[in-house]
Amino acid sequence: MAKTNPLTFLQQVRSETAKIVWPSRREVTVSTVMVLILTSLTAIFFFFIDWLIRQGLAGILGLVG
Repeated sequence: MAKTNPLTFLQQVRSETAKIVWPSRREVTVSTVMVLILTSLTAIFFFFIDWLIRQGLAGILGLVG
C-alpha cells in the first residue's frame, strides 16, 4: 500500500469535495415532503392490512371457539 503524505491527501480531498453537487434548498424541501407523504401513506396502508387480518382472524377464531 502506497503511503501518501498528509498535504497530498488534503489536496485530493479538497479536489474531490469540489466535485460534489449539493442539492438546492427547494430540492431538499420537495424530497422531505415526498418522504413524509409516502411514509404516511405506507403507514395507513399497513394499518388497514393489519386491521383486515385481525378481523379475519377474529372471524375464524370466533367461528371455531
